[in-house]
Amino acid sequence: MPRIFSVGLLSLLPIFLAVYLAWCQPEQLQEQLRGLQHAFWDKTPSANSANPAHDIEKPMPFVRRIIAVGDLHGDIGNAQKVLQMAKVVDENGDWSGNVDFFVQTGDIIDRGDDTIKLFAWMDKLRQQAPAKGGQVLSHLGNHEWMNAIGDWRYVWPTEIDTFGGSDKRQEVIMTGWIGKTWAANYTTTSRLPLHPSLGPPNTDYPPASPRANAPSPISHAAISFVHGGLAPTYPHLTPFPSHINRISSSLLSKLQNRRPFPPPHPPHPYPGLPRDATPEEERLYGTDGPLWYRGWALDPEESSCRQVDDVLNRTGTRRMIMGHTPDFDKIVSRCNGKILIIDTGISHAYGGVLSALSIVYTLTPVDSAANTKTWVEKEVITALYMDGHEVLAEDTRAIVGNIDIA
Repeated sequence: MPRIFSVGLLSLLPIFLAVYLAWCQPEQLQEQLRGLQHAFWDKTPSANSANPAHDIEKPMPFVRRIIAVGDLHGDIGNAQKVLQMAKVVDENGDWSGNVDFFVQTGDIIDRGDDTIKLFAWMDKLRQQAPAKGGQVLSHLGNHEWMNAIGDWRYVWPTEIDTFGGSDKRQEVIMTGWIGKTWAANYTTTSRLPLHPSLGPPNTDYPPASPRANAPSPISHAAISFVHGGLAPTYPHLTPFPSHINRISSSLLSKLQNRRPFPPPHPPHPYPGLPRDATPEEERLYGTDGPLWYRGWALDPEESSCRQVDDVLNRTGTRRMIMGHTPDFDKIVSRCNGKILIIDTGISHAYGGVLSALSIVYTLTPVDSAANTKTWVEKEVITALYMDGHEVLAEDTRAIVGNIDIA
């Protein structure tokens, strides 16, 4: 009889959790969730149970592991150290299979000599990752765009030599293999869902044709990645990310199809955007566009936190991750981890700290045996350094609703 009574109480866990959602403060809810999970798992019957029919299997969580790295600026040596430290690659520089997604937020080019080596390595990892269930998401930073325009102010003369001269370099980055991989594999921004029920990377929010059933209780369980930032004043945030990426794809095509290519600046005059660039394309490259915006990093945190939720709601995300604005000592977290700036000056050109950002997402059914629709969702955001790590955010939520876990 005591055994039946304990199992009966377990079946009421979804109701208890729903009640907690109604009145608990966030810190109380988090503590109660931990207690309920431990209580549930600790009471799982052993193999020696007298009544196997009432045995309850331990719920198996869905886990997604993401590593994001900021500006690399021509330094393959430090880039390799960072990706090996974060377990993205093994000691040979090959995809390890230890993460689900590796995200790089742009500015691979300039300030160093390793442009060719870095883009070739990124392409190799992109090809290797799917065999082990992984994926690489790459972004164009303002420096990639500067080079596409013909603005070579931050190109080292020794890096030009690695291409065999200025003419050869311009050909490779515009219409050669680097230009082709930019057009095929790099976006200006991305939206990465934390759970596959929300679709693959870069699934739009809001969706073009909403499903007939009720929206998912984890509809905003996604992260945006961009080089500069998604400004609250930028008019092309939705649908996200396809609107921005459509504009950037069009502009890149116009730049790559200019004939003849304008000679690089310096020593020649600054060429600027193509004459047929649209107002949308000009705004993309503007100060509040996703390539150059620094407000989330530099504005007072109080004003940033007042504005961030509106941008997150419009883009269907919970956090924004960006590079571009370096802090040479640490990854910067603002507004309780809603804003994360991951450029720490990895390149030897800056001498900053070597770092990577880790995101571990878990979604656990509270009572899988009873097919309950109650879940425990957890996100742990950690800054990884060569000599240690720092947890920047740890969020736990109870969720009630239908989620496709197939």
